[in-house]
Amino acid sequence: MGTSLHIVLVGDPVNSAHSAHSAHSAQSGHSGQSGHSGNPDIGDLVLSAVRRVQQLELRWSRFDPGSEVSRCNSTRGLPVDVSADTRLLVRHATHGWQQTAGAYDPTVLDSLVIAGYDRSYEEFTQLADSPSGLFSGTGTGTGTGAGPAPAPAPAAPAPGCRGIEVDDEFGTVMFPFDVGFDPGGIGKGLAADMIVEEMIDHGAKGAMVNLGGDLRVAGDAPTDAGWIVEINEPAVALAGHAEHAGQAGLAELIDGGLATSTTRRRVWTVDGEARHHVIDPRVGRPVESQAQLATVITGRAWWSEVIATHLLLAPPDQWADITGDDASLIVDIDGSVHLFGSMKDHLR
Repeated sequence: MGTSLHIVLVGDPVNSAHSAHSAHSAQSGHSGQSGHSGNPDIGDLVLSAVRRVQQLELRWSRFDPGSEVSRCNSTRGLPVDVSADTRLLVRHATHGWQQTAGAYDPTVLDSLVIAGYDRSYEEFTQLADSPSGLFSGTGTGTGTGAGPAPAPAPAAPAPGCRGIEVDDEFGTVMFPFDVGFDPGGIGKGLAADMIVEEMIDHGAKGAMVNLGGDLRVAGDAPTDAGWIVEINEPAVALAGHAEHAGQAGLAELIDGGLATSTTRRRVWTVDGEARHHVIDPRVGRPVESQAQLATVITGRAWWSEVIATHLLLAPPDQWADITGDDASLIVDIDGSVHLFGSMKDHLR
């Protein structure tokens, strides 16, 4: 999924003095494991969670031509046999599109390609470090890399999800001819939700899965302090929600999902023009927003991702209504921090 992976599972302290077990990797496609657990069942669960992420990546990556999502994109207009996981992903993405009146739109793939995002962001940075010097960038997901020349087609509004068909009886998904589907952040959020729930079902007392900032927690935390998530946003600290300027803010979660969407990461340049991956589906170009970052806490990570994207596209006078009873933290283009819903109750 082209991002970092961090998994924490909590076992039964009665059976083990070392009941928390963690797996952490630099990239989700390459698993790593640290720490030691006296409970082999939890150790096995961690490994199965890592393998599950890898399985979902193989099914959902738009950069893998053999993935189920890629096969649906390359065979538009025809039903494609896919797993129940992929049908669930497409159904959730379509639901997000419906509930936000199209502000969240997973059918922006063609717009992303036109904008220059036609390969994984890691390839941008690899090209940046190549001897040819044709590309420049620093750091996966955080730097500014020069992407490949965009396709000549002009930007156009995203087609939307209304023509997408998900057939559970026959196990197929069909995208219309004009629809290119990009799982994007909702894939990471849904993967975190699915795996946490599966780990709890398989006996973990508590679980956290974090895929590049889209994370879900459930059950017992490793410490009495609970599930504490660092919001790595200096503006939050400067707003007085941390003891010292430059220190990240801390958010407490009990059982739910957190996601951040921002226009400051996955940035590249084409012909001197800075571009980013958050597409405004109304025009098919990177959004020009009053918000540059939105962090959202809801009951599920996939839904937090939908709301975070919606907030980036919305004007400030709609931020409170979009957040509703959930929690959001928004940093605007001037660096000011805005809290909505129950976010004050989460910050420490």
